[in-house]
Amino acid sequence: MQLLIFGPGRLGAAIADAATADGWPAPVVVGRPGIGRPRALPPVDVAIDASVGRAVAGNVADALASGSRAFVLAATGWDDELPAVRAMLLAHGAAAVVAPNLSLGAALFQRLVGVAAGWYAAAGAFEPSIVEWHRRGKADRPSGTARALARRVSAADPRWSTEPDADRPALEIVGVRAGNAPGTHLVTFDGAGEVVELRLTARDRSAYADGALAAARWLASEHRDPGLHPFDDVVDDLLAVPSATAHA
Repeated sequence: MQLLIFGPGRLGAAIADAATADGWPAPVVVGRPGIGRPRALPPVDVAIDASVGRAVAGNVADALASGSRAFVLAATGWDDELPAVRAMLLAHGAAAVVAPNLSLGAALFQRLVGVAAGWYAAAGAFEPSIVEWHRRGKADRPSGTARALARRVSAADPRWSTEPDADRPALEIVGVRAGNAPGTHLVTFDGAGEVVELRLTARDRSAYADGALAAARWLASEHRDPGLHPFDDVVDDLLAVPSATAHA
């Protein structure tokens, strides 16, 4: 399966290395587009965007024009472009997996946080909050993963809002940018006499790369409906596959 990777940075390089280690053909890796100039790109089985938010819409447009019809959108910070990207995909009969964090551990962590938020909301005396740490150079703050966690918390505990809301207090989300850490997310439920913490820490970008390749395989395994698909769809399929040790 031939991949094209937008973005030669840390994540793009990790995905390319993981694909090569798995025996895939060497991915085509491209950098930033020329200003106002569409690129002629090779049609590929799956195009993976690991660039920056402001480049996503243009990258998708260029790959669609070159004949690619399957995408993994791993960049963050392009929420404003989401309607335009969805419209392009639908117009070309193309499908994309999109998530702010493509690691399996992070996907399961988000589900765990949603369940926990419901429990502590029912208990009534706990206040949730989120703190995230990333490398100094990460542009978006709070991170896409932190925003996704906040949506899980507010969906399970409607006392808190993730958007300006005169009727509900805002869920506290703090972002730290320092050093070179790939990412840590801490969700806290603070009660009067105790505090509960759920923490996700990335050691490196290998988990993100593995998730991106899992999403690429999911897209290529069968026809997917045009439009945007959450990474949860990929995770559901992965969880449905029996473990190699399940019957040992």
